[in-house]
Parts: sequence; C-alpha cells; structure tokens
Amino acid sequence: MKLHEYQAKSYFSREGIPVPRSRLATTPAEAKQIAAEIGYPVVLKAQVLVGGRGKAGGILLVKDENDLDPAANAILNSKIKGISVQRILVEKAVNFTQEIYLGITVDRALAQPVIILSASGGVEIEELAIRHPNRIIRTAIDPLLGLQPYMVRAMASQIGLDYVLWKPLLQIALSLWNLFNQLDATLVEINPLVITTEKELVALDGKMTIDDNALFRQQDFLELADQAVETPAEQEARKFCLSYVQLSGHIGCLVNGAGLAMATMDCIQQAGGEPANFLDIGGGANADKVQAALRIILSDENVQSVLINIFGGITRCDEVAKGLLSILPENTRNLPIIIRLEGTNAEEGRRMLAQAPNLIVVESLMQAAEMAVHAAESAMV
Repeated sequence: MKLHEYQAKSYFSREGIPVPRSRLATTPAEAKQIAAEIGYPVVLKAQVLVGGRGKAGGILLVKDENDLDPAANAILNSKIKGISVQRILVEKAVNFTQEIYLGITVDRALAQPVIILSASGGVEIEELAIRHPNRIIRTAIDPLLGLQPYMVRAMASQIGLDYVLWKPLLQIALSLWNLFNQLDATLVEINPLVITTEKELVALDGKMTIDDNALFRQQDFLELADQAVETPAEQEARKFCLSYVQLSGHIGCLVNGAGLAMATMDCIQQAGGEPANFLDIGGGANADKVQAALRIILSDENVQSVLINIFGGITRCDEVAKGLLSILPENTRNLPIIIRLEGTNAEEGRRMLAQAPNLIVVESLMQAAEMAVHAAESAMV
C-alpha cells in the first residue's frame, strides 16, 4: 500500500524529520488561502500515487497570488499517467544548494533491509542507478541489531557530505528506520533531501509503502488507502485479503499461493494465451474467500475462460469446491471453467464438482492451461 506525499510527510513530522510547512487543498480557492497563510513563494504539488509528477507538470512554483489560480487550475484539471488529480499540496518553497537521496527498503537478494544514500538525488535517481551505480551507497541492516550510527557516518563520509551535516543526517536516518520498522514498511524514502542555503537538511518529498501482508496489525492505514486509484475489483479483493492484480489478457486465474500463481500464468503463456489477472487466495482459504475471488474474476468483461489451480495443503480442496458450487449461478455468461485440484481432500473436491455445469476437472496443470487457452480463443472467434 502506497501513501501519498502529504501522508508520508505527516509521519516524517511526527518522527522529527524537518519538512516544509504545507497543507492540502482540493480547490484553487483553498490553495490561495493556504498560500496566503504560509507565505509566498509556494510550490503546488499534485497528490497522485505515480512517479514523474514534475515532468508531467504536476509540480509548479508559484511566486505570488496572481499566478496561483492558473497554476492550481492547471494541476487540478490534469491527469498524470491516466490518474485525475484531485488534491494538491501547497508547500512553502525552500531555497537549497544540493539534493540528496536517502531511503530504506528491502533487498530481496540479501533478505535484509538496506539503507541507500546518494549525493545526487532528485528526479533522475533511477537513471543514475543504471548509469552510475557507484554514486549510490548501499548498506545492509541486520534487522535484529537495527540501523547503527556508525553505518550512517560511514556513508556520509563516502558521499563527501559536509561534516556539520552528519549529525542531522544521522537523526533523520534513525527516524526513517523507526518508521520502517514500526510501520511494517517496505519503503521509506526522501527524494530529495535538500541542503538549504542555511546549511540545514529538509525533506522536500516523501514516499512510504506499507506491506499489505502486515495491514492486519496496521489497521490505521486502511483508512488512508486512496480508493480513487483502485478499480472496484481491487477494492473488493482488499476486503477479503486477496492478492489481486488486473492484467490485460482473457484467461482468469484463481490460485492458492503466489509461486503457484506465477507458475500457472507461465503455463498459460506457454500454451499461447495471456492471463487476465494474478489472484492468490492464499493458504487456508475458506469457501467465502473462494466465492469472493471467483466473483471478482467473473466481473471482468475481458475474461473469456477461467483456470483454477488449487494445490491443497492447509487449503482443503472440498472447501474450495463448496465455494465454487455456491458461486456458479453467478456465471451468467456461461464462461468455461477449468479446474485442477490436487492435495488435501482432492478426491472429495473432484467428486463434488463432477456434475457442475460449464466446469471441467482435470489432473494436469499444463492440460488445464491448454484447455483454458483454447476455450478463450473459441469464445473470441
């Protein structure tokens, strides 16, 4: 789950990380009132959960009130990467001499958190990582020991940071680590962290991503979710704790286990088709969860056939069958459903589904993929 800049900065501020004065506005009139209170010049920033706002015209400097209405209208009436801008952050402009990148994320290869620091922050940080990776310093963090001060000092030395800024950098880095650790984040990032003309460090931008799998213990974040950027299917999936990503293909996939879901999608492509979604119902899924998952798939007009691949461990195949039978009456388009059941109570599950309409039970995953692809192609002819 991604947080907007204004949301991330509210957490930064609570941890003592310096951020510019700012407030959220939804209309040009609100923006003008806020700007008058904060004091010009101000920066207007589109609040959308995509990158590249600056290049798309979503960040504008406003020097006086005469320029505010046109700038606010321009941003609020725009779309950035297809997402309509509904809110803007009105922020006090800051004079700075250098942009730094500072972030903490998860390195899957190391299976550890890493802190990342670069003296070249800003909008080109992704390109810098490709062209000049030596300018980006990475240090692994032992999750049991946490971020240690000596790590930050060593990194500050490596990027040639002025010694007078080492202490404030350390304080900011430790605050980021606290947020990362306490909030079950997968990313906390300041880009740019600027050196002001007064030789201070200020977070001009902020990003935070919270691990969806930890939302059960981070309930406050559920209220912060931006439903404007989620499809109705994604919103429904979130309610039932389903891992769902909509894709552009025509074969709906319902699978228990992320790795098995990826393998199932690979088999579909190998058979010449394209998956319409990634949908993992997880381990121990009950009938209600299966119902919700299939309902989401059936609601996608692009889906022409459905492939269900269940390998029962904790998940019982007869429980899956129960959920499927209860939801089949909603298959009003009579989409062909191909299902492979293996594992716990598989025989019972197959027996329950044997006479179900528009449902074919098979034993081989590759066979199931080929049949689903053929069925989808036949429906589109």
